[in-house]
Amino acid sequence: MFSSAWNFVKRHKRKFIFAGAVVGGVYFLGKYAQKKIRELQEKEATEYIAQARRQFHFESNQRTCNMTVLSMLPPLKEAIVNQLNSESLTALLKTKEGLKTLFDLKTVLRRSGFTRTIVAVYSTCMLVVLLRVQLNIIGGYLYLDNSVGKNGTTALAPPDVQQQYLSSIQHLLGDGKLLCDPCTSSWFIILSLKQSLSLLELEQQLSWIRAEVEAGSQRSLSWFMLADDENALADQACGLTENDRMTIRLLNETRDMLDSPDFTTVLNACLNRGFSRLLDNLAEFFRPPPGDSAPSCAPDSLSAVSLPLAKIIPIINGQINTICSETPSHFVQDLLLNDQVKEFAANVYETFSAPQELQK
Repeated sequence: MFSSAWNFVKRHKRKFIFAGAVVGGVYFLGKYAQKKIRELQEKEATEYIAQARRQFHFESNQRTCNMTVLSMLPPLKEAIVNQLNSESLTALLKTKEGLKTLFDLKTVLRRSGFTRTIVAVYSTCMLVVLLRVQLNIIGGYLYLDNSVGKNGTTALAPPDVQQQYLSSIQHLLGDGKLLCDPCTSSWFIILSLKQSLSLLELEQQLSWIRAEVEAGSQRSLSWFMLADDENALADQACGLTENDRMTIRLLNETRDMLDSPDFTTVLNACLNRGFSRLLDNLAEFFRPPPGDSAPSCAPDSLSAVSLPLAKIIPIINGQINTICSETPSHFVQDLLLNDQVKEFAANVYETFSAPQELQK
């Protein structure tokens, strides 16, 4: 029996070898497939966790952006008011000393009252978008530092560099007066305080002033947001510390973002919304009196009611308290919750939190 079995094996030796090879190959192929599937599942799980962590970090960074904007509004308001203090001029007009230079004081009052409100709208919009850029650049680098810093890689944004970089916002807060001249219009000077204006006329004049500021000025709006003196520091490279070089790199990257078409688009969207909200606030004071036959929703309702300039100036002056309010107002919320601002912030964060930046 054993002999017959051995003869059978010898006769079909090749078949047994082939079958063994097939079975062995299938076995090892199955093991290899299981290993690859397990590695793929582990990789997907790792990527999912990393993406979830990255999303959580981004959302936390946006909340920090919002809180930072609100904390910066009081000093911004103080800088504008100090530069364009129309309240002191109003008080001076009521005194006998003010009567000696009545014409000059009224002229300055007209200019400062309107100019500071326009400057407040521009400065607040620029503050919102600029901080979105800066804090998302920092946020992206911090994400990379937390991801790879433990492996000994040099930190991209150490605390000292962050502080030095973010202090550049003082150019907008401290030198916001630079925007006053482009926002000043001769239209304010020629008007009499007794002349009446409708909301439609105010809207037309604001549109004209915006065109002068944004298209007629020799400088772009980005010039008012970030100082341009870091290039001089770059020429003194031998005297710069490593932190100084990192800060200069961050500032140059920020300038690149400020000069991008996307930034211009987002800033224009904020300015459009900001001036629209300003007109909405002013419209409350131009409503027809109760019982008036002209419905407030009529197409010509914007020109139905006119107010003398002497009454409009205090209304305009008071708008800075809403525009630069540290408590979330409709004006500030419209800017912080703008979809284009959110999308732009996500793109900035995505750019600077991508691992490819390390290779650059």
